[in-house]
Amino acid sequence: MEKGFTPIAGGVTAAKGFMAASTAAGIKYSGRQDMAMIYSRIPCRAAGTFTTNIVKAAPVKWDQARIEEGAAAQAVVINAGIANACTGQEGMDYCSQTAEAAAQALGIPKESVLVASTGVIGMQLPMDRIAAGVAAMAPKLEEGLAGGEAASKAIMTTDTKNKEAAVQVEIGGATVTIGGMCKGSGMIHPNMCTMLSFVTTDAAISRDLLLAALREDIKDTYNMISVDGDTSTNDTVLLLANGMAGNAEITEKGPDYEAFCRALRYVNETLSKKIAGDGEGCTALFEVQIRGAATKEQAKVLAKAVITSNLTKAAIFGHDANWGRILCAMGYSGAQFDPEKVDLFFESRAGRMQIIADGVAVDYSEEQATKILSEPEVRAIADIKMGEEEATAWGCDLTFDYVKINADYRS
Repeated sequence: MEKGFTPIAGGVTAAKGFMAASTAAGIKYSGRQDMAMIYSRIPCRAAGTFTTNIVKAAPVKWDQARIEEGAAAQAVVINAGIANACTGQEGMDYCSQTAEAAAQALGIPKESVLVASTGVIGMQLPMDRIAAGVAAMAPKLEEGLAGGEAASKAIMTTDTKNKEAAVQVEIGGATVTIGGMCKGSGMIHPNMCTMLSFVTTDAAISRDLLLAALREDIKDTYNMISVDGDTSTNDTVLLLANGMAGNAEITEKGPDYEAFCRALRYVNETLSKKIAGDGEGCTALFEVQIRGAATKEQAKVLAKAVITSNLTKAAIFGHDANWGRILCAMGYSGAQFDPEKVDLFFESRAGRMQIIADGVAVDYSEEQATKILSEPEVRAIADIKMGEEEATAWGCDLTFDYVKINADYRS
């Protein structure tokens, strides 16, 4: 990845003018924070990308409409525990009521409030608790790392850890900050997007370029992760820009836009890997790199096929260098390549090892291979020797705990 930026601590409150808060509204969970609010001191330009699932949750429909209208955004209200999906007109009305409650509490237009939900499908939101949660969070909004971190924890469901990332980059003589938080652990599959992600920036950038940057970036970040092959009803990525960094507004593609895109890529890729590495029940982040492809699309198809192969995921859990499963997954991916030209390597902090050369196993140590595959982050690299293109996808191993978690998720 090209540099030119500096990773920093923080998340959605890292950029100037952004505040966050959380509260325990008792929506489904008890004894924990389960609502979060993001707020900008001034209205933002907003971009969003959403699930491709035909079954779309009410918050997705609400946010899509606001984004398509080009409305300024100033706040986001998020709840965990209930997805507000498959809830009919009542669910849509609850989105409107949530936005209205936030508008009144914050003194902003209702149309500038975006909403997001995550959790069990089919249940209706307890609007009395949602409204009380909004009222409780508004006076608690704060800048700084603490508010952002608390918000990132409040949106978790089966996640085992909160997920944040932030970066600073010089654009037009000003320091621009991009920060984000996300949640995602199950029902994760690459097909735009695969969870909830909220990214904020103080960059001054046109709405058209903000949307272009996000739509292009998800192709190589959120769309390249998978945990279980299930594309959610609620998948949402929101990107808000308030312009408070003071840079000359980015209105055309060029060096400033490219610098912004590189920094955005870092944030989104970091968040994507955090999701894949926290897959339900998983013990390892599994990264697959395809090199030497003829086209970018060919590389993506091959990489995705490997990270979504249940047999390969199970082998990674068992620390078993069962390379035949990887080659098999590549073979049924639909992408054309010559299996007799493939070189395959495994690597991790424990070392790097070639497993096959020109499609045939080399003389390698199974013991050393197991050691390499026993790390919390492991990588498979396949060179198909057809060109110069490459792609990377991220997944995780498949464990006994994945079934346990999803067998009693609603209880």
